[in-house]
Order: sequence, then C-alpha cells, then structure tokens
Amino acid sequence: MYGDQKKVELADVIRRFGKRFVAQETLSPDQIKALYHILQCRTSALGGHEEVCTCCGEVRYSYNSCGDRHCPKCQGTKQALWVEQLIQTTLPVKHYHLVFTVPHCLNKICLWNRKMFYTLLFRAVWSTLRSFGYTHYGVESGAIAMLHTWGQNLWLHPHVHCLVPAVGYSLKGKWKQIGKTSRFLYPVQELSETFRGKFLDSLKRHLKKQHQYTPSFDSHIQDAFPKDWVVFSEASMAKADHVIQYLGQYTHRVAIANSRILSVNDTKVTFIAKDYREKTIPKPVILDGVEFLRRFCLHILPKGFIKVRRFGIYNATTKRNLELEFGNETIETVKPRKKETACETLKRLTGIDVLVCPVCKTGTMILVRELPRIRSPGNHLPSLLNACLQQ
Repeated sequence: MYGDQKKVELADVIRRFGKRFVAQETLSPDQIKALYHILQCRTSALGGHEEVCTCCGEVRYSYNSCGDRHCPKCQGTKQALWVEQLIQTTLPVKHYHLVFTVPHCLNKICLWNRKMFYTLLFRAVWSTLRSFGYTHYGVESGAIAMLHTWGQNLWLHPHVHCLVPAVGYSLKGKWKQIGKTSRFLYPVQELSETFRGKFLDSLKRHLKKQHQYTPSFDSHIQDAFPKDWVVFSEASMAKADHVIQYLGQYTHRVAIANSRILSVNDTKVTFIAKDYREKTIPKPVILDGVEFLRRFCLHILPKGFIKVRRFGIYNATTKRNLELEFGNETIETVKPRKKETACETLKRLTGIDVLVCPVCKTGTMILVRELPRIRSPGNHLPSLLNACLQQ
C-alpha cells in the first residue's frame, strides 16, 4: 500500500525540523543527547570500517551505530539478544501476559516528574501482583515488567507489560503451579481496582512528602479515581519461549520505528498509526514537524532509568540455577550456549550473514581498515546538537 513511498527516517525529521524545535522548546539534557545520537547514528561522524570482498573486489563502507536506546536503528540486534537471554533464564512453564495502564488525566503529573511517576508505577504493579499471588494461591510469585510510554499517535500513554509465570514459591518452601483451573491468572476487575488504589495512594503520599501536593495535582488525582483503570490480561500461553518471542516485540521498541514514517515535507510529517477504535486498521496521521518531535521527546527516558525489571522469583538475587519439581519430573533451566563472535550470533538469531558479499553473494567481506570517528570540539551538548542541525 505504501511501498512506493520514498524511505524516510527519524533522523531526516530531526534534520528538517530540529532547528525550529530546539528554538521553541526547552529540552532536558537527556532529550538533547538522544536527538544528537540519532542524528549521528551510522554516519561518518561515529567512524566505521572499510571492507573488501575476497572474490569480486567490492568495497563496502560501514559506519558505527550510536547505541542509544531511543534510536530506531539500534534496537533490532539488542532485541534478538535480549529475547535469547531471557529464554535461557526463564522458568520453562506457562506464562501470562498482563498490561497495566493509567488514565490520561494523570499525564500532567507524569510530565512534572517522569522518573518519580514511572518508579511508583512499577512499584504499584508489582505490589498488586505480589498481593494477588499470596491471597489467591498462597505463593511468592514473580514477574518481568517492561515500561512503555506511548500510544500509536505518539501521545503520552504510560503502561507496563508484565510476563508472569504460572508458578510460585509457597510459604512452606515448595514450588506450586498456579492458574491451573482458569484461563486467566487473576480476576481482572479486582486486579484493576487494587492497582488503582495502590498507585494513587503511593502517588499522593509521595507528593505530600515532597511538599508538592498542589490543588492542581489533587484535582488530577481526584479525576482519576472514578475512571475505568484497564488491566489487560491474556489467557496463558503454552510455552515460555513462545510468549517471550511475542513479548520481545515490545521490549526494545522506541516511540516510532522508521518503517512507520511515510513522508516529510517542509511543514508536515506523515506516519502510520493503528486506529484501535476501528479494529486496529492502519491509517496515516499528519502532524506538524515540530509537534511530531515534541511528542517523540515525551518518550525519552531519564538517564539511567531501568525500563525492564524483574520481581519476586525472577529477581536476580532470588533466582539462582533454579530447578522446578513437578511430581517426579525435574525440569532444568536452559544451559548457556558456547561463546560466539558477534557475526555468528547475528547470523544464528536473524539468519543474516553480514560477512557475505552483497554483490557476488559468494565472497567474504574482510576488514581493510578502520575509519576513525570525527572529533567534535568540546562536549557541550546543546552546541553539538545545533552544529549537527546546521549541516
């Protein structure tokens, strides 16, 4: 449908509208740094290497990636590696996929202090799941939780995806399967109400402790109480690796992938978004270029903030060489693979052999020389970003 469109990337949007955007908005150091990295990703500024084919003599120049977690070019390999590592360290049992969301009326509090808001969100999610594990099954349960902050139209939409195993550790020190008699792990309505109470209570307490509980914030919190808080729950999936492969689609996503951007002109950006009010039909959305960048920057996380977290029996301090005993059967965790080079790992996970010549398809690309990165004078990020935008 859109295959004839010229390929456009997020970096192109930043180059086109970045100067106006930086002049109009007050950006945090984390936002400036992310935009700067995206502009430089896979360009000569970061250096690279020159390769030549052993068969046909084809010469190829490859430039280094920026590695920023908000860059749409740098997440594919990271996602594949993360999925593989998670499969090796995940209990080989059924898992449930749950999604906890908060109403949009709390977005202003989120924007005031995102790190605080997201931290309390993680705590409320795990506190809810943990309490339900004890009250419904009498076990210490676990979860792997990951934060997403966006909707399809790039508006702020904080929600947490959770991977919950159908097993827990009982108070008697025994492994116990849970959720055996139901398609769903916990009653969704009860889960939603408990989550709402825990999150809003912790939010009020924190704001009062920081002496920031203003009438405006109180109004937003009061508006949130009567809202329908949605906790999405899927029926259990048969195998751990299947649900991890499915959930792996969410872990290293950024607010928008390059494949969703259709076109850019002097004033507008057109991109694809699923319309959930009409059976998730993909539709084009047109935004002013500066507004597009403003929405994208809403989803740049604070420095050092961990967006994928493990709780309970999946916490690194409690999960060590686990073995599960179900009856007389013992199931061990997956053994780690032998050491591989980066190229071998990429080929095994994606099927792409980066060493094969793209022209003759038979020769091997060998390194001829490394290309040094371009040294920029000083390290003042706003100046460096402006310098990139002037180019």
